[in-house]
Amino acid sequence: MSADEVRQVLGYSGEAQQAAEGFHGPLDHYSGLIRDGSLREDEHQRAVMQTLDQLHKTLRGYSNTPISFFSKFFPKPKVPKGYYIYGDVGTGKTMVMDMFYSYVETEKKKRVHFHGFMLDVHKRIHRLKQSMPKRKVGKMAKSYDPIAPVAEEISEEACVLCFDEFQVTDIADALILKQLFENLFLKGVVVVATSNRPPEDLYKNGLQRVNFVPFIAVLQKYCQTLRLDSGIDYRRRNRPSAGKLYFLAGEPDVEATLDKMFDELAFKQNDITRPRILNVNNRKVRLNKACGTVADCTFEELCDRPLGASDYLEMSRLFDTVFIRHIPLLTLNKKTQARRLITLVDALYDHKVRVVIVADHPLDDIFVHNGEHGHDESHILMDDLGLKRDEASSLSIFSGEEEMFAFQRTVSRLTEMQTEEYWSEGDRSAKSKV
Repeated sequence: MSADEVRQVLGYSGEAQQAAEGFHGPLDHYSGLIRDGSLREDEHQRAVMQTLDQLHKTLRGYSNTPISFFSKFFPKPKVPKGYYIYGDVGTGKTMVMDMFYSYVETEKKKRVHFHGFMLDVHKRIHRLKQSMPKRKVGKMAKSYDPIAPVAEEISEEACVLCFDEFQVTDIADALILKQLFENLFLKGVVVVATSNRPPEDLYKNGLQRVNFVPFIAVLQKYCQTLRLDSGIDYRRRNRPSAGKLYFLAGEPDVEATLDKMFDELAFKQNDITRPRILNVNNRKVRLNKACGTVADCTFEELCDRPLGASDYLEMSRLFDTVFIRHIPLLTLNKKTQARRLITLVDALYDHKVRVVIVADHPLDDIFVHNGEHGHDESHILMDDLGLKRDEASSLSIFSGEEEMFAFQRTVSRLTEMQTEEYWSEGDRSAKSKV
């Protein structure tokens, strides 16, 4: 069973209704779902669930907030170790983490997609820098490091942080992670995270990775590594389809078919079809065609422009259905666009946004990673950085390795997003009537 199905079974979007269910904790809940046939037994999931259940018990009564002024004169309570859960796509990592999170007995907890967390961190850094007094003309500005204050802010808001899809692809993130997380851990924050990569492969072949590597040791010091790899992608099991949602550009009358699908969805909206302007971090992002909670976009509109996670998260907040037309073959020459598509799908999936797609190639064949397709942009960047071709070939920014790895998750998620369960779950109009 996928994480999406489990959310439906649990009856929560982020928070389980454990009181109503009568379960004593995440492991008891997991066993109950197996007994009633909602889940199939998976020894790998159960092993991870047993470990998380023990952490759930350990965290009872835990707080990283000093009880009184005199607390600082006494030894601090021992901080429980967190967990870093990694494995192939669709094996249930998000599901077990969400089940654990729903039973953590504290209000000071947060469950976030790692992309969203880092966006928030950079916003906090920017705010703190802006609040600093302006330096006087002719005087040197005092160096100010906002990372520790940001970590303190976050630690005051949460003593347990759960991250979905822990991945590092941005050099701006890579260079601050060690200091940020070291401060979080020292402030007593317990971290549980999911990822497709083992810790030692994070930011693999990234620019200036030598400056990132110390973070891996910090992560491994405060989080035990768990592997969840049953060899089954539950998202790709044969499950009832929501109808045809993925079209090939060469199919007859495909544009007219999508126009009709859009019109049928738009008819139910209390709105007219019109362009929409999204306000994202004081920027305006225009979408050419939308109606209510339905957006009809092209790949060029979404991935050829310099958009990022914050833009896609705002789309996910405003729309429950997004059409993506004209996805081309993504070669090494289109790594940037491929990365944006990966980020877009992550945001849409995490917020249960439904998609209808027209692409030039079948889903499994969208991203091509071979030498037959030129990558002139990479050669220009190598020249600008003064790198020789053989020196640069191992860096992920040029090789496309990171995009290829992440795209496995994208394909898995897009497969699940075509199922009846996902389509029903994403209908926000139905939820608003409840």
